[in-house]
Amino acid sequence: MPDVAAPSCGFAGPVKRSITIAGHQTSISLEPVFWRALEGAAAAHALPLSALVAQIDVLRIAADAPPNLASALRSWLFAQALT
Repeated sequence: MPDVAAPSCGFAGPVKRSITIAGHQTSISLEPVFWRALEGAAAAHALPLSALVAQIDVLRIAADAPPNLASALRSWLFAQALT
């Protein structure tokens, strides 16, 4: 029997959503737990979800080796959780 527990929200596969960034629509696939965390982070920063994603996208594009947007969002959220 494992010593770890399943997340309280359970396990779920990615959910695709469309978001407008810099005037164009893009689709992003994230697991529901990441969508909830992203919505919470947007609220904490008093930003609409699309504005927070756009700000993270600017940081992603400026990276030496930019990951895809979904990976950048997950990485940003995890880094926020560690601080």
